[in-house]
Amino acid sequence: MRLVLLAAAVLLLPLAPATAAADGAADADTPPARRTVSGWLPYWDQEAAYLQALRHADQLHTVSPFWYEAKADGTVADHPGAGERLIVDGLHRAGIKVVPTVMESMPEGALARLVTDPARRAAHADALLATAAKGDYDGLDLDYETLATTGDATYTAVRDGYAALVTDVCARLRARARSCVVTVMPKTAGTGRVWDYAALGKAADRIRIMGYNLHWAGGTPGPLASTAWYDEVLRTATALVPAERVELALPAYGWDWSTRADGTRAGKTAHVTWKEAETLRRARHAPYRLDPASSTPYFTYEDGGHTRHVCYQDARGVSGHLPVLRRYGVTHTALWALGFEDPALWPVLAQGAPATPAA
Repeated sequence: MRLVLLAAAVLLLPLAPATAAADGAADADTPPARRTVSGWLPYWDQEAAYLQALRHADQLHTVSPFWYEAKADGTVADHPGAGERLIVDGLHRAGIKVVPTVMESMPEGALARLVTDPARRAAHADALLATAAKGDYDGLDLDYETLATTGDATYTAVRDGYAALVTDVCARLRARARSCVVTVMPKTAGTGRVWDYAALGKAADRIRIMGYNLHWAGGTPGPLASTAWYDEVLRTATALVPAERVELALPAYGWDWSTRADGTRAGKTAHVTWKEAETLRRARHAPYRLDPASSTPYFTYEDGGHTRHVCYQDARGVSGHLPVLRRYGVTHTALWALGFEDPALWPVLAQGAPATPAA
């Protein structure tokens, strides 16, 4: 990371008042800022994401740098840039909590062995607490996702073992005045294996629901989310977890699928941020379209004899989704990920205001 340039840039950015650091408190003459947004900070574009966080410090409640990975042996490994003091200190000065993410992508069966063995689970909990303590952090975000590939025979045991791990870790974090956030897959009637929302909702301070990939890289083209899908996701979640503990994580990216004439996928699907999608749309002279059913921007273009379909998300699309969140009393949102998003998204998240259509 270019620390000298980054440090110089920080000096040019306005910071939120120090009095707002803990929970949005301010002096008697200034209304407190509403900090309703959290965001992940991707380590592969750390500098840009960090500067974006500082620009929106008045809205950001928490930033979760994507810094750590739980391994099959129970240890916690660093991603590049993990623990960067300049970032941690700068976010704290801006009044933003730093709650790094611990993710995992373990091979088949490894997560089951880790969370269903009491001794291994306890050792892993110790490793997580050590990670939270070593960086002057405000807590941890646990993002464990391989339950989705756990076989039917062990699903219940792994789900319960993970709930026991989270309950232990959250209690110990809270005893140290640190936050415990758990990121989960969306749960609907048609969803496969997911974590125990009710148990995690009792243990954690926040449950972040990944409100994206309704259509994903390995599937057919379509919106990353929709109003109807969000309605089912939040109806299910708020029946199991108090709405004030729920964060709906919104996509600031999209997918660029290639399809043959018969509609089957042709080749690799490309990931695009909002900026990349809009740059591509203009370069291909494709008109801006917003699907009214899903509130999703999209466009198509021809490339190498195949039709490419791009679905992504922007401020206008999100403004169409916010009424669903309000219906279920969900006021907390998160972004995957900082630096990916449409700049016009921030006032939409702050006020629920409609966004101006793209040119």
